[in-house]
Amino acid sequence: MPIITFSSPLHKDKTIYAAAGSHKQTILELAKENHVPIDFGCQNGECGTCLVKVMAISLKERMGGPLTERERIVLKEIGKLTQAEIDKMEVDDLPSAWRLACQMVVRDEDILVEYPSR
Repeated sequence: MPIITFSSPLHKDKTIYAAAGSHKQTILELAKENHVPIDFGCQNGECGTCLVKVMAISLKERMGGPLTERERIVLKEIGKLTQAEIDKMEVDDLPSAWRLACQMVVRDEDILVEYPSR
């Protein structure tokens, strides 16, 4: 059962347990279910409002699956990724720490999700 810790400068950290092996819930869905105030807009990976920084708790674990095509486009547009970084991620098979909460599906790994708050 993966442990997800949500952290923000303006809110108390909140740790939740995600259903193991579901591989269907996004970070945003988990946040909404657990009353974590991550900002969001379109909820389909086009606006970039739900930008979060995700890190694996254990250095031995991979952090999340590959970026979706929508994430690549939006993260590049908002200046969080360059084309060189995208190319390197495809070769190294490691995703960026910057993700869109509405697109990143939670896997069986413990992660820290940092999100901005107003």
